Amino acid sequence: MIGFLRGKIIEKNPTRLLLDVNGVGFEVHVSITTYQNLPEIGEFADVLTYLHVRDDTLKLFGFVEAEERELFLKLIGVSGVGPRVAQGILSGISVADFQQAILQENFDVLTAIPGVGRKMAQRLVMDLKEKMNTGITKTAAEKYGIKIDFIEEAVLALVSLGYKRSAAQQAIDKVLRGQKNITTVEELIKKALAVIE
Repeated sequence: MIGFLRGKIIEKNPTRLLLDVNGVGFEVHVSITTYQNLPEIGEFADVLTYLHVRDDTLKLFGFVEAEERELFLKLIGVSGVGPRVAQGILSGISVADFQQAILQENFDVLTAIPGVGRKMAQRLVMDLKEKMNTGITKTAAEKYGIKIDFIEEAVLALVSLGYKRSAAQQAIDKVLRGQKNITTVEELIKKALAVIE
């Protein structure tokens, strides 16, 4: 499997990239989000990849951020969601906003993504809600203005107190959405304990 490419950008557009890696040109399919984060043509780029094998077709999908690739892999694990649909979803919403929409079962946000209807939104929530509860992303941590280590430490503390990881993360997310001036792990845990279900 090809998990990573480093090479010179020869061509790029919002759906694909041509990368010269030591004289070999790799065509890599990308989301609009990845496209916007790529360097200019002629510059070098590091691209995380996923090789999709189907019948007699091989397709490389590329990502600048690891969390985008992780979400892509979760999406293609959902029935009815292939790489093209997953790429469309990643082009229509940020990883942090998608994760939040899944956790909150916000069908309005999900159905606003091009190509996602009500049935697919319901399937995404049903299949991904528990998988979204495996961690809070770096993007979400930056959005809340807090260190990712603080968030993970607070989650582990709540889990050690007997709460489910998903409940702990939802409580922390709720606290962080309401307050952006938390400076210690202890303060985050205390406030999460007050709202945990």
